[in-house]
Amino acid sequence: MTRKMNLIVTLCACLFFTGVARAQYTQQLRGIVVESVLQKPLAGATVRISGADKTVVTDEEGVFRFADLPVGRYRVSVSYAGFREAQLENITINAGKETVLTIPLEAVIYTESEIVLKTGRKKNQPLNDMSAVSARAFTVEETQKYAASVNDPLRMATAFPGVLAGDDGTNSIIIRGNSPAGLLWRMEGMDIPNPNHFSSAGSSGGGISILSSQLLANSDFVTAAFAAEYGNALSGVFDLKLRKGNNERKEYTLQAGLLGLNVAAEGPFSKNYKGSYLVNYRYSTLQVLNKLGVLPQGGSTNFQDLSWHVYLPAGKWGTFSWFGFGGLSSEKEKALIDSAKWTGKGDRYPYDFVANTGMSGITHIIPVGSRMSIRSGIGLSYTRHGYDEQFVEEDYSLSRTYRDQYTTKKLTLQSTLQYRFSNRLHLRAGFIGTLIRYKYYQLSAPHQGDPLQEVIDARGNTSTLQGFAQAQYKPADDITINAGLHYLRLALNGSSSAEPRFSVKWAVSPRSTIAAGYGLHSQLQPLGIYFAQDAGSVTPFPNHELGFTRSHHYVLSYSYRLAPSLLLKTELYYQQLFRVPVSTKDGSTFSSINVEEDYVSDPLVNGGKGRNYGVELSLERYLQNNFYLTLSQSLYQSKYTAADGIERNTRFNGNGITTLIAGKDFVTERKHRTFGINLKAIYAGGLRTTPIDLAASQQQGYAVFDEQAAYSLQNPAYFRTDLRVSITWNRRRLTSTLSLDIQNLTNRLNIYNQRYDDDTHTIVSDYQTGLIPVLNYKIEF
Repeated sequence: MTRKMNLIVTLCACLFFTGVARAQYTQQLRGIVVESVLQKPLAGATVRISGADKTVVTDEEGVFRFADLPVGRYRVSVSYAGFREAQLENITINAGKETVLTIPLEAVIYTESEIVLKTGRKKNQPLNDMSAVSARAFTVEETQKYAASVNDPLRMATAFPGVLAGDDGTNSIIIRGNSPAGLLWRMEGMDIPNPNHFSSAGSSGGGISILSSQLLANSDFVTAAFAAEYGNALSGVFDLKLRKGNNERKEYTLQAGLLGLNVAAEGPFSKNYKGSYLVNYRYSTLQVLNKLGVLPQGGSTNFQDLSWHVYLPAGKWGTFSWFGFGGLSSEKEKALIDSAKWTGKGDRYPYDFVANTGMSGITHIIPVGSRMSIRSGIGLSYTRHGYDEQFVEEDYSLSRTYRDQYTTKKLTLQSTLQYRFSNRLHLRAGFIGTLIRYKYYQLSAPHQGDPLQEVIDARGNTSTLQGFAQAQYKPADDITINAGLHYLRLALNGSSSAEPRFSVKWAVSPRSTIAAGYGLHSQLQPLGIYFAQDAGSVTPFPNHELGFTRSHHYVLSYSYRLAPSLLLKTELYYQQLFRVPVSTKDGSTFSSINVEEDYVSDPLVNGGKGRNYGVELSLERYLQNNFYLTLSQSLYQSKYTAADGIERNTRFNGNGITTLIAGKDFVTERKHRTFGINLKAIYAGGLRTTPIDLAASQQQGYAVFDEQAAYSLQNPAYFRTDLRVSITWNRRRLTSTLSLDIQNLTNRLNIYNQRYDDDTHTIVSDYQTGLIPVLNYKIEF
């Protein structure tokens, strides 16, 4: 190539890369403005974008549109006469996908002509306007941005005050000292089964979420004094909302990472129809990583899942939605038939574990006149849990040591009516009916080496019925009062509960707010417990008549806005549990308060009680100038009393949790590349354990616990730091993100519990997971 030709090529390359550097990538922002109670469109609302100096007015269907916005973050303001102005901060515009918003506006009490109240919706204010205390909204961005969240709502929630992971190996969460089993899951207003892979019967968590962040919209997380529509829960509520797929253009997302391969697609059904579809499929790569030796556990580990949301507007007949999810997960450890490779008895227990979950639901929303709307739904769910364990004898024959098989099918029917009497008063009421078909079997031994017994063998049908009514009244724009009643009944034994709920919120000034709440809550026992068999009992099913565990919740909160993006909040709470199932055996200190999964087979009575109380203080700097930070401190006590009348620490009484989350984005001048760094650090008191009587254990050949000193030992303090680094590129109609989550950055091996080792005849400690890097690459187009 001649020197002249080299010069021409160089000049062309410089011009090309200069053009790329100066390119300004754009995308469309659009959405709909609705009134908050009945979700009816508001025509003529003014929508402004700060920083872009653009304003549009919604059309007759409440729709607005901004075409060709440069990529970046914007503040969106919406105003309409007679409504509070809404301000949405940090709305992200990427080149790969359109941003589509649904913006609710809250009516004001005093609607003088052309007056707009200039106090918009606060960041993290719950979407459910009847959740006045111990509730916050969380965004999809939080599930994607927070370090070590890996798109999982449960792992993301450990960044909130008073929330701690029960175990690094799972995503179960402890809320204010409660057992993880006390959590309720909802989706699109319907109760759903535990949506996690590798879950156990009776649990609320598992190894990893089945749900994809591709489907989630902003949702609510509630930790006490729930609104009247939430029932059958004691510790918390995840009220998940799904976003609609893009109804104007087809869009796709591809992801590849250590946890799996993801494919998502969305788009319209036809050009002139406003319906849309959104679907996500994920296939696990854990089996490949197992074979490569990257993961610590042996055997074969697999999971895959599918989730979807189909939105079908039907004109005067309202709107229909079809949504659902399904997850298959299994783990298998093969028998090691070679005594030369045995290092202990632990190598001689092959097992086969399966946990499959699926749910599909259809909802229908229809307005009735100008003041009422009715939302109805039907859902079908299926869960199957199975565990089969054997032991390799000296002659290499296999003998079974444990087996269980739990299958539950549910058909749910529900309907909710909303009626707006005026801007001051509106009513929400409804019912939830669930038909349950079950088939449960458990074969186990009381202690290692004892003969196996069938402790659960039941199949049949039952049902639950829930009803609720709640009203919201605003005597003034700065005062909101919520009051309601929830009813829960289990047909199996006729147990029922009527539960009053109440909350009040007072905006003392534009900067400060006081709120208080009370609720009586109940939860039925994990269903398999009712069918436990006891040969020594007068009745074949001694737990059949167990009633609900019940709890009073009292909450007082105060928040003060130090600056537009800086909030100081404190919350006092007291939870009084009663009618808690405890063992009928003499000297037993067992209480269901300390159980987080599985079906207990001991004979139980509703004779226990408990207390959880504490204070939470948080300082939260919302994302501004590409930086956010939250520092929270929780001090608490968690106590229980079993049949012997002595108050003790619960397993989950860590006494304190300190959490720091922070993040910073570094954006290039033309905004087509963003480098992000996010940090999460948790320091918490260790969980509690019961001492093991070493001499008695050595004599018996299995762990013998000192029951009278139950949960008197506390593990060393828990400390964990997670780091996430990411880089995002914008190109024409394409956005790609490369991220690395380093879980447990310092590789601290926190103690999980203690156990008796029959091989060494000593007490040993089990540790939680060490450093785990999770690499992920995502493309949106």
